[in-house]
Amino acid sequence: MRAFMSPRTAEHMIWHQSHDAVDGVMVHPFDGEAWKHFNSVHPHFSVESRNVRLGLCTDGFNPFGSFAAPYSCWPVILTVYNLPPGMCMRPGFMFLSMVIPGSSSPVRNIDVCLRPLIDELAQLWSSGALTYDISRKQNFLMRAALMWTINDFPAYGMLSGWSTHGKLACTYCMKNNKAFTLTNGGKASFFTVSVVSCHIITGTERTEKISLLAELKRMLHPRVFLVKNCMMLYQSMVTLCLVSNQVSRSSLVLVSPIIG
Repeated sequence: MRAFMSPRTAEHMIWHQSHDAVDGVMVHPFDGEAWKHFNSVHPHFSVESRNVRLGLCTDGFNPFGSFAAPYSCWPVILTVYNLPPGMCMRPGFMFLSMVIPGSSSPVRNIDVCLRPLIDELAQLWSSGALTYDISRKQNFLMRAALMWTINDFPAYGMLSGWSTHGKLACTYCMKNNKAFTLTNGGKASFFTVSVVSCHIITGTERTEKISLLAELKRMLHPRVFLVKNCMMLYQSMVTLCLVSNQVSRSSLVLVSPIIG
């Protein structure tokens, strides 16, 4: 990997090893539970601090504007999370691995387009690649792991192969969720008054959530409803909002990142 061949970046690739985490403060994915859980499950990988942790980002857009002819462009970008927070999200350390163009969204065929990248990532995970580390002036067997993907909910459904629509949209609970259909809007909802939700929330959080739901049920045709204090609904950053479509029907939008 080129980052190990440059003296300006090679030392930063093991930043996470010397980083001192502060309890209750998260400045980098290294401080999160997902990173720690991965280290405990794969100690053979985490023992080498130079092994690379990657994130995959993708989303589609029309490069010619919303009023132009239908066209879809899906860039696939890999980010390196070995680097400190001030470097890992800079454009110079975000690698454009491929671009998926077409007249429409790839939808279910996105896995076919990603096949070459998946094969390469699988090889880096299992066999690794011999890399020169200029900071230590030695070769080592570098391995890589794809830690997570970064995308919106529709793209998440395309990458995971799980339908993110309807009552089975929650990829964490799957068929064990407590989803129901809204009486007025006819949309699927994952929040009820009698049942907390498909995710466990107890104590004061449950009381505040039930009060919120009671207020939502009294709102017949809300225009915009935004919950600023999302932590009281779900500890992993749930964003809850109600929006009205052109026929003044309410729809519930729920975005919930899944922590492995």
